[in-house]
Amino acid sequence: MRAGVPVHADQWEWSVGFYPGMEPGTWRSGIAATFEAAREAFETAWSELQPSIPDNAFAEWRQDRDWRTEVAAKLARGEKLNSEIRSTLMRCVCGTTFDSWKPAESYPHRAHITAAQAAVIRPAILTP
Repeated sequence: MRAGVPVHADQWEWSVGFYPGMEPGTWRSGIAATFEAAREAFETAWSELQPSIPDNAFAEWRQDRDWRTEVAAKLARGEKLNSEIRSTLMRCVCGTTFDSWKPAESYPHRAHITAAQAAVIRPAILTP
């Protein structure tokens, strides 16, 4: 129902769109006198729009929905999000993952990391 409209005006409003898959601002909407008329107009608009939405947009939407559900569930259980959990793990340029806080694990990789940093081409400093 539409809030704040006079009683003699059409009371039902509908809107349909899908993101990702549609450009912002390209949704369709309308008003109707009855719920049934609004529902019918909505279904007609959706049946016209749906074929233009790429299949991968639905998969992307489902992936985003599932991620948001997982985040909400973690927060409801009082758990930290993955991004809030501190990690001391690093990946060396040689491909090995090691714990940077454990000297026995990190010392062998210092030479790899230092050599990789030295091999990076640094821009020449131009003098006037």
